[in-house]
Amino acid sequence: MHIRQVPFDHPDAVKLNDAVQAEYHVRYGDGGDSTPLAPSDFEPPNGVFLIAYDEADRPVATGGWRRQDTNGEGNEDGDAELKRMYVIDDMRGRGLARRLLAALEADARAAGRIRMVLETGIKQPEAIALYTSSGYEPCVRFGYYREYEESRCYAKRLSS
Repeated sequence: MHIRQVPFDHPDAVKLNDAVQAEYHVRYGDGGDSTPLAPSDFEPPNGVFLIAYDEADRPVATGGWRRQDTNGEGNEDGDAELKRMYVIDDMRGRGLARRLLAALEADARAAGRIRMVLETGIKQPEAIALYTSSGYEPCVRFGYYREYEESRCYAKRLSS
């Protein structure tokens, strides 16, 4: 697997984002994640977007982080918000998400971010298992879905 930094509006990123949105719709029946995102959210040093490619140069997984600081949605100064973690069906169970997560954490840490935060939902038990086994702990709800009962928020300190 090769991990590359790409713009959020790169054609491969758009393709995989469409796939994750379709999966969210199947799981939640709501058309996908409505959190407002812009390509500029993922431009260094304020964020990054990564795609993992297989040996045939096929895009198989994505993930990004964007800078967040204290705002009216529950974030704190120094937050890096994890977004659009996704692995295509036939590549799941191979540790790709864990490798992407580690790369994103390292990048956010290098950018001076203090903690990584994420929002997921109760209909994504494999995501919750990945994050909790990677050191993430429940935190105060934040973000677009903070008032939804199915929403779960997690955080992990990036600084020592």
